[in-house]
Amino acid sequence: MNIATSQQLFEKAQHFIPGGVNSPVRAFRAVGGSPVFIKSAKGPYVYDEDDNEYIELINSWGPMILGHANELIQKAVYDAIQHSFSFGAPTRREVEMAELIVSMVPSIEKVRMVNSGTEATMSAIRVARGFTGRDKIIKFEGCYHGHGDSFLIAAGSGAVTFGTPDSPGVTKGVANDTLTAPFNDLAAVQTLVNANKNAIAALILEPVVGNMGCVLPAEGFLQGLRKICDEEGIVLILDEVMTGFRLAKGGAQERFGIKPDLTTLGKIIGGGMPVGAYGGREDIMNKVSPAGPVYQAGTLSGNPIAMAAGLTMLHYLNDHPEVYTQLEASGEKLANGFQASMQKLGLNYTLNQIGSMYTLFFTEQPVTDFPSAKSSDLPLFGRYFHAMLNRGIYMGPSQFESMFLSTALEDKHLDTIITANEESLKEVLSL
Repeated sequence: MNIATSQQLFEKAQHFIPGGVNSPVRAFRAVGGSPVFIKSAKGPYVYDEDDNEYIELINSWGPMILGHANELIQKAVYDAIQHSFSFGAPTRREVEMAELIVSMVPSIEKVRMVNSGTEATMSAIRVARGFTGRDKIIKFEGCYHGHGDSFLIAAGSGAVTFGTPDSPGVTKGVANDTLTAPFNDLAAVQTLVNANKNAIAALILEPVVGNMGCVLPAEGFLQGLRKICDEEGIVLILDEVMTGFRLAKGGAQERFGIKPDLTTLGKIIGGGMPVGAYGGREDIMNKVSPAGPVYQAGTLSGNPIAMAAGLTMLHYLNDHPEVYTQLEASGEKLANGFQASMQKLGLNYTLNQIGSMYTLFFTEQPVTDFPSAKSSDLPLFGRYFHAMLNRGIYMGPSQFESMFLSTALEDKHLDTIITANEESLKEVLSL
């Protein structure tokens, strides 16, 4: 596959942009080679600067649930643009968006719009601290909540051992307030809570992890966290930036029957435009300025173009439950096809899948947390990624990412992906 133009652009970009990209995973460091630069997209396809066509399994990391350049959303954006791009003042669409989110997600009684998922999680943590008067938070290894300082912390060696910053620029003081537990380990969470009595403001997690690959909660895990938080007065925050409105109309919390105190949202509520939100219990959200003392602001929050796109997306999802039926069927077909190919080839790699999210891990052990995800053969995944790319399948360039399906994928596209997967496995394993 010819990607000469992309290679030239990447070489040029490195002179002006750190690492040549504006978000690290795009650099292809985890898989090798040069990234492809995307020029356009439509439906299930993206097209690069060399006019190569790919079936798309990233979907802008989740928001393109109806596929790229959906006509309804395009029209909504076009109509909104006629009235200018931003006002820095209240608009009708912000109210309509808030009302719609509250109606679709039962745990959310009030909601605040922001500009990104990172803003949403940072703000939710601040509100939880302001509400409880406590400083510490619990996060989980392998869960990603954006690049806020509080979240870039590696685990300490035990319940009373301070974590360490994952990134230069994050202070030890911030690390001291962040406790880290293994995903799917209720006992570890209880140990942390017991060692930090009346000091923990919030517990935050992705209910289905998308950022160490797709990892599902063990049976009873989310309910166990809810019980611990109730007993200890801890604010339970579900980060549904990826899963919100994707795994069900009411997100993963609807699917698993769990009611958080706060929820963070993004991606889908902008229909692909930059946007985020956080919301939850009214008594907690009433602590947010100007209703309360916890300050948070944003000039472009509730941007009218993003609201127009997101409203159209959410109304469509709310009015068309068949979207979720189709996504479930597509995910199941892909998973069954991948499993059949592995059985045919005598392979026993782990495939985690739920609805329209999946990851094929190049390890034979079950993947239930970050250590088991890291047991994957990363060089092998890199070769597999490029084998799929050369067959016109555009995946996330890291073993530790979930793939996302859209309703634009028809059976013929899924068949192509399944065939490409089998051929790629044969190629990289010399079978």
